[in-house]
Amino acid sequence: MPVMKRQIRAAYDDRTVTVYQAYSPAIAVPAVAAGRFVPPFKRERMTWIKPSFLWMMYRCGWATKPGQEHVLAVTITRDGFEWALEHATLSHYVRDLHPDRITWQRELKRAPTRVQWDPERDLRLRELPYRSLQLGLGGAAAPLYADEWVTGITDVTPLVREIRARLDDGDDAAAAALLPVERPYPLPAPIAAHLGAYP
Repeated sequence: MPVMKRQIRAAYDDRTVTVYQAYSPAIAVPAVAAGRFVPPFKRERMTWIKPSFLWMMYRCGWATKPGQEHVLAVTITRDGFEWALEHATLSHYVRDLHPDRITWQRELKRAPTRVQWDPERDLRLRELPYRSLQLGLGGAAAPLYADEWVTGITDVTPLVREIRARLDDGDDAAAAALLPVERPYPLPAPIAAHLGAYP
């Protein structure tokens, strides 16, 4: 099947979906210990979650960038994930989706969540010709995420380092075999249209 230009690909089951975030030890270690986000995680700030493991690797440089040394796999409820998508506004103006730029700007200021579509990455973090989702949670959404949607937090930094070591050894097949299995996420049609997810 052809890959859609904008499509959410994620690891998920009937109840939850896995998203990724990268943090400093100061935030990541207490979160893993508590099984939820606790201070110094700030609920008043927008936090960005990524369903794509490889896009997260691109963003954090395989857990080498300052402040992003720990990669967390966060399982959240699908109900919460879809609520966030349903209430999101695209982070950029799209003429075919928004009546006009002023309306889009007004929606962006009001929306508790925002969606950004960025080029997906391959195992070597090169751009692919289709897009991957970033979901920004702010306003009312950030405390809902931290306090209600999260069902588990796992530090997957050891996995990240193992995959990177296989790549450094030139063994791409072994590295690929360790990747989380991600599938197209079955978005309800109205949400997909609202977010510009299309072939």
